[in-house]
Amino acid sequence: MTKDQQRIGQFIAEVRQLKGFSQSDFAKALHTSQSAVARMEKGQQNLTTEMLAKISGVLKQEIIQLADKSVNFKIEGGHKLAGTVEIKTSKNAAVALLCASLLNKGRTKLMSMPRIEEVYRLIEVMESLGVRVKWSADNDLEIYPPKKLKFADLDDEAGRKTRSIIMLMGPLMHLANSFRLPYAGGCKLGERTVKPHLYALESLGLKVTTTDGWYHCVSKPLKPGKIVMYESGNTPTENAIMAASLLPSVTEIRRAASNYMVVDLCHFMETLGVKIEGIGTHTLRVHGLKEINKNVEYSPSEDPIEAMTFLSIAAATNSPITIKRCPIDFLDLELLKLEKMGMKFKLGKVYKAHNNYTNLVDIKCLNSANLTAPADKLEAHDDPGMNMDSLPYFVPIATQAKGTTLIHDWVYENRAIYYLELNKLRANIILADAHRVYVEGPTELKGAEIICPPALRPAAIILIAMLAAKGTSILRNVYSINRGYENLVSRLQKLGAKIEMIHSM
Repeated sequence: MTKDQQRIGQFIAEVRQLKGFSQSDFAKALHTSQSAVARMEKGQQNLTTEMLAKISGVLKQEIIQLADKSVNFKIEGGHKLAGTVEIKTSKNAAVALLCASLLNKGRTKLMSMPRIEEVYRLIEVMESLGVRVKWSADNDLEIYPPKKLKFADLDDEAGRKTRSIIMLMGPLMHLANSFRLPYAGGCKLGERTVKPHLYALESLGLKVTTTDGWYHCVSKPLKPGKIVMYESGNTPTENAIMAASLLPSVTEIRRAASNYMVVDLCHFMETLGVKIEGIGTHTLRVHGLKEINKNVEYSPSEDPIEAMTFLSIAAATNSPITIKRCPIDFLDLELLKLEKMGMKFKLGKVYKAHNNYTNLVDIKCLNSANLTAPADKLEAHDDPGMNMDSLPYFVPIATQAKGTTLIHDWVYENRAIYYLELNKLRANIILADAHRVYVEGPTELKGAEIICPPALRPAAIILIAMLAAKGTSILRNVYSINRGYENLVSRLQKLGAKIEMIHSM
């Protein structure tokens, strides 16, 4: 393959994803196979002028002109926003439900799924294994597993772009005696050990060795018993739940995570017929089944981290925004912290999400011109603490709050270091160590040009700060943001933000 083929293939993939096509959808539109599209995007297939014209027509973009460009955001900040935004379904719940669908021999229909990079990458891996996936115009997703998975065709390139790949271990240990998965990718936030996954699954009969960028897995499912989670992480807990669901009788999972995506997975598993005691607590009792073969529909809940994103935007820009469909049970502590910092808002009445489990509210953000730094440091913890992914969104808020805010991001080695990127917008942030920053405010932010860090939350808070910064900013290479947000530019534009997507050399 040539470098030109690779570049063209890479940008065909990028534009396809931005347009909301899965590889399967794109293949159908081109009247070719999904495997041909995969080769094309890897730069392994010569493209004729006729095929390039056809691709340009389907994507409504001139591919040759795009081949050497990256996707960026141009923002004219310093303006108040206004209007209403509706929170979309959760990224983290969506990927867990996709993995869990492999446990079901019947058809799984997941409603209103987010069309985001993380979901696309996982679907590409599943499709390469032979799973049939079908999108509807309403973003519903139908999943039909094959009688036998095609492990030899696994799309390792897509797998290496997502950390969600590791959550396939729990389901696949029941579908193959041996298999391998590529090392998990995703955000670059320092060392994130996979040992909690491996220890939990080892208790249920999965042996994993790691060599040459691969997890080599051998499965001999055991009798159910008791698992003590080495770490109360969300994805390790989800892996343990999925693995236990096809072990007949009862598996007890102690020190389980109780976060929103874990709760959503538990309710989905109950839709499949698996009884789970203790949902929302740190001790789960999973009554597994010998087989699952049901045609089911399930609606994942809304994303509390996306809700926190718009709360941060409202506070940092002092904007009266109404945020609809917020999962209040996973935002109440964040809202209390914001209230103590002087943010003004009103909560509507509680109502149920489409899954009939999650409690939602509409939050009306009011003008909040006199924010103050919190009396104590801001940090996140496992339940009952503040959500780990909510913490970064306090950084742009703190730049507009009077006083000094200490933010202690103790979980990840590198995430706090990314917060210093806001200094390029003239924020006043001092790094105390790899986990702690002091944010001095209020600061008048000014526009600048910044390259997106390779991590979703740090990238998103740079965007928020740019919305608050006077002047024009350019945020380059926004793939990190597209991993977790759907149609973010158009949704911000509806609130009055002066933001556009641009391609540059």
